[in-house]
Amino acid sequence: MKVIRGMKEEIIMEKKGLLIVVSGPSGAGKGTICKTLARLNPDIKISISATTREPRRGETDGENYYFISKGNFEGMLQENALLEYAKVYDNYYGTPKKYVLENLEKGNDILLEIDIAGALQVKEKFQDGVFIFILPPSLEELKNRIVGRGTESEKDIEKRYGCAIEEIEQVIKYDYAVVNDDIERATKDVEAIIRAEKCKVTRVQDNIKSIF
Repeated sequence: MKVIRGMKEEIIMEKKGLLIVVSGPSGAGKGTICKTLARLNPDIKISISATTREPRRGETDGENYYFISKGNFEGMLQENALLEYAKVYDNYYGTPKKYVLENLEKGNDILLEIDIAGALQVKEKFQDGVFIFILPPSLEELKNRIVGRGTESEKDIEKRYGCAIEEIEQVIKYDYAVVNDDIERATKDVEAIIRAEKCKVTRVQDNIKSIF
């Protein structure tokens, strides 16, 4: 795209948005970090996932998740309408594709808070995405957070805690790891990562070329 201003030709490059993927074990605090990040950075748009699990106390359809039936979810799979999906703890989770792709093309940054299996599917398709893993300060603190939510049975708590170590081992497949021992500090770390990514030469090379 070229814009003429008086006798000077100014080249304005159309650039795609940044895809930011955040994952971590249940209880690591990734949801709180993402909400804080979005509140402090209104230009970042959050993609809402679809799931077949039941809403937890305080969750709202269309805000936390799109809560849909198993049949509807499988219909979306057949229509190739999901960017990624996974079956976690006997429930389906997935990211509707249309919203994400349209906003990236418009230059909007999109934030995905998704499970590890789904994130790795996205990484195969979006090599230039930014993949951030949220870690708890310790496994003991992780279990305390899960228990403290008071939303799950003892069996579910043990199941999630048992999977936590396996999930944390996947951190080596991510670009960045942020330890959440303090929400404010962890959110600032994620913001710093995003700012740094936007300054990568590979992302601004078209702007560099326009200088010459």
